Amino acid sequence: MSTLFNPTDLVVPFENLRMTDVESVGGKNASLGEMISHLPTGVKVPTGFATTAYAFREFLKFGGLAQKISDKLRALDIEDVRNLALVGAEIRALVEVQPFPPALEQGIREAFATLSAGNADATFAVRSSATAEDLPDASFAGQQETFLNVHGIDDILNKIHEVFASLYNDRAISYRVHKGFAHDVVALSAGIQRMVRSDLGAAGVMFTIDTESGFDQVVFITSSYGLGETVVQGAVNPDEFYVHKPMLKAGKRAVIRRNLGSKLLQMQFTTAQEKTDSGKLVKTIDVPAELRNRYSLSDADVEQLANYALVIEEHYGRAMDIEWGKDGLDGQLYILQARPETVKSQAANHAEYRYKLKESGAVLVEGRAIGQKIGTGPVRIVHNISEMDKVQAGDILVTDMTDPNWEPVMKRAAAIITNRGGRTCHAAIIARELGIPAVVGCGDATERLKDGMLVTVSCAQGDTGFIYDGLLETEVTEVKRGTMPESPVKIMMNVGNPQLAFDFCQLPNEGVGLARLEFIINNNIGVHPKAILDYPNVDADLKKAVESVARGHASPRAFYVDKVAEGVATIAAAFWPKPVIVRLSDFKSNEYRKLIGGSRYEPEEENPMLGFRGAARYVSTEFGEAFAMECEALKRVRNDMGLINVQVMVPFVRTLGQAKKVTELLGRHGLKRGENALKLVMMCEIPSNAILAEQFLEYFDGFSIGSNDLTQLTLGLDRDSGLELLAADFDERDPAVKALISLAIAACLKQGKYIGICGQGPSDHTDFAQWLVGEGISSISLNPDSVIATWQKLATP
Repeated sequence: MSTLFNPTDLVVPFENLRMTDVESVGGKNASLGEMISHLPTGVKVPTGFATTAYAFREFLKFGGLAQKISDKLRALDIEDVRNLALVGAEIRALVEVQPFPPALEQGIREAFATLSAGNADATFAVRSSATAEDLPDASFAGQQETFLNVHGIDDILNKIHEVFASLYNDRAISYRVHKGFAHDVVALSAGIQRMVRSDLGAAGVMFTIDTESGFDQVVFITSSYGLGETVVQGAVNPDEFYVHKPMLKAGKRAVIRRNLGSKLLQMQFTTAQEKTDSGKLVKTIDVPAELRNRYSLSDADVEQLANYALVIEEHYGRAMDIEWGKDGLDGQLYILQARPETVKSQAANHAEYRYKLKESGAVLVEGRAIGQKIGTGPVRIVHNISEMDKVQAGDILVTDMTDPNWEPVMKRAAAIITNRGGRTCHAAIIARELGIPAVVGCGDATERLKDGMLVTVSCAQGDTGFIYDGLLETEVTEVKRGTMPESPVKIMMNVGNPQLAFDFCQLPNEGVGLARLEFIINNNIGVHPKAILDYPNVDADLKKAVESVARGHASPRAFYVDKVAEGVATIAAAFWPKPVIVRLSDFKSNEYRKLIGGSRYEPEEENPMLGFRGAARYVSTEFGEAFAMECEALKRVRNDMGLINVQVMVPFVRTLGQAKKVTELLGRHGLKRGENALKLVMMCEIPSNAILAEQFLEYFDGFSIGSNDLTQLTLGLDRDSGLELLAADFDERDPAVKALISLAIAACLKQGKYIGICGQGPSDHTDFAQWLVGEGISSISLNPDSVIATWQKLATP
C-alpha cells in the first residue's frame, strides 16, 4: 500500500498514486500516477485525481445497494444473453440513482476545485479504472465507460455515477465470470483527467511490440484525426506506423513502415449549444478528403511518440499498450493511458501454430489481418447488438464494427469480420485475446457477404486478410522456436513478403539470403515504374490510377521510393543485425506487363525468361531512371535509416562487360562496394557465371547460386513452360548442374568470398543440401517452411 495516502481516503490526486496502488485505484489510474511522478519531464501526462476503491465500497454500502446487487447477480446465467441484458440494466439503474455518501461528494468537489483552478472553460475526461484491471492474465481495459468533454462539477458527479454503474454492464459481468473473478472482489475507481484537445489534433494507440507476431523490436503506432475513441472503438481505419527501436536509439530515421488509413470520421467536442440540444458530449463529423489523403502524423511526431513508448516500456519493464493524443491547440503530444500488453507478451509459454492454405479460391472481401490464423464456417451477418443471438458456436461473425457490448457473443465465433476498424480497434483486441482470426476495415463486408454462405477467413498471408468463397483446406503446423543443434552451414531464409518478416525472423536463422524486391513492387506499389516517372503526362485512366496509389506521399516518384525503402527496411529491421541480401528487381517483361500501365511500356517477348531482365535492364537507357529509384530506396535504408545489414545482390549478369557496367552504375547511385560496409553479391545463375567465376568475382564480394535458372540454362529446359513431358528432367541434382555449382563454390573459397545458394533446390531436396555442405558452401537460404526440418537433418551426424 502506498504511503502517500491513507487507506480510508476517498479521493487522491494522481501525483500521489503509484503502481503499488492498483488495489486502491485500479491499473489505469495507478499507472497515470506512476508516469506523472516517475517519468522524465519530457513525457507529458495530463494530471487529475481518482476516487478510491474504498470510496466505491462505501458508495455500495450506502442505502444497502451492495446487497441489492448481490441478490440480482446470484442466480444469473450469463449464457442467457437476454436475461443478462435485463439484469445488467436493472443493476445499472439502481447505481445511477444511488446518492453519494456526503463525505465522498464533498471530497470530489474539493479535488475538482483544485484541478480546475477556477477555469470555467476547462474540460475533463471521466474514466473508469477497475481494481482487477490489466492483470497479467486478464485485460479489463475498455469494459467500463469513459466520458469526454465533461464540464463543471455537476456533470462530473453525474458521469462518476455512470462510471460506477458501468461495472455492471453486460460485457463486464460476462468477462468477470469467464475469468473467474468474483463480482464483489472487483471495485471501480473513477479518474478525472484534464482533457487534451486531440479533438482538434490527432490521437491513437501504440504498442511496444508488434501486435500480430509478438516481435519486440518495433513500436507500432496507430493514428487518426480527432479524439482517440474512434480508433479504440474501430469507427475508423487509422494510419499505421512501425518504428524500429534499435535505429531510434541510434538517432537514425527509424520509421520503417507506414500504412495510410482511410480516416473517414473524426470525433470532436460538441459546442455548449449542441450539448444542451442533444445531451451529447462529443460528435462525429466527416474528415475532409484533403486530410484523409495524407498522414495524420509527421515522421517527427511518430518518432517522438516512439521515444515516449521506449521510456514507458523501460520504466515498466514489459511490453506496453499506450493511448496518446496530440493537442491541436499547443501542438504537443501527451500520454493518456498506459497498461501492460496482455496478449502477445503472454504467449511465449504456449504452443504456437502456423496456418497455411493448401488450396486457393475466389476472394470475396479483404481487409486488415488480425492474428495469423485461418477460420472457416458459415457467415452470420449481425447489423446491431439486438441480433447477436443469431451467432452460434463456429459461425463467422460479420458486422459493421464491434464495441465492448458485443463481447459475450464474440467468443462464440470462429472468426470476426468488420467493415470498419484498424489493428488496435475493439474487434482486433478481443480477437487476439480469444485467439481467433479477424479481418477488420473491409469497407463493405456486410454487403458483399451473404448470411449462411460458407467462407474461409485467412489471416496467414501477411497484413492483408482475405475472405475466400468456400471451405478451403488448411495445413496447421506447430512452430518450433528456441535453441537448435549446431549446423555445419549457415541456414538463412528466403523472404519475399515484408509483412511476414516479423514472424519469420523468430525462426532459427542466420539472416536473409534472398529478399525479393519483386514482391514489394507488385504488392505495395502495383504500378509500372515508368508510369510513375511519366506522371502526369500519361492518359487519364493511368493518371487516376497513379494518383490513387500515391496518396499521402509528396509525389508519385516519392511514393515509389518510399514503398521500396519501407519494404526493404521492414525485412532488414526484422532480422537486424544479421545480414539481409536484397536482390534488385528481377521482373521479366511479361511480369512487368501485369503491373498497372505495364502493357504501355513492356515488349511482348516470346521467351521473357531469356529476355530483357536483370543487369541488362539496369544498364539500359530504357530502364535507367526506374533503376535509379530502386537505388535511391536502398541508399536511404542503409545510410539514412542505418540498416547497414542490407547487402545488394545483382541478378542475371550475362557478361563480364555487364558486371563492370552495373557495379559502376551502382557506385554512381550511391551504392559503392565497400562504402559504409556495403557488400555486392552476384547471382550465379548462368553457365557463364560459373565458367568465368574468378573473373566475375573481380566485381563482387561473392556469389549466391540461383539453382532454378542455372538448372534451366544448363539443361535447356524452360522452367516456366509447364510441359509435363519435360518436367521429370528438371532437377538441380543433375551432374551437369552440380559440376557448374562446384566451379562457383571453388572460385569463391579460393578468393575467401561469400558463397551461398538461394534457389529452390535445397528446400525441396535434403540430399542436395547435404551435397552442397560437402562442397564447402558457406550458407544455404531456404524457404521459411523448410528451415527447421532442413536444419535438423543437416545437423544430424
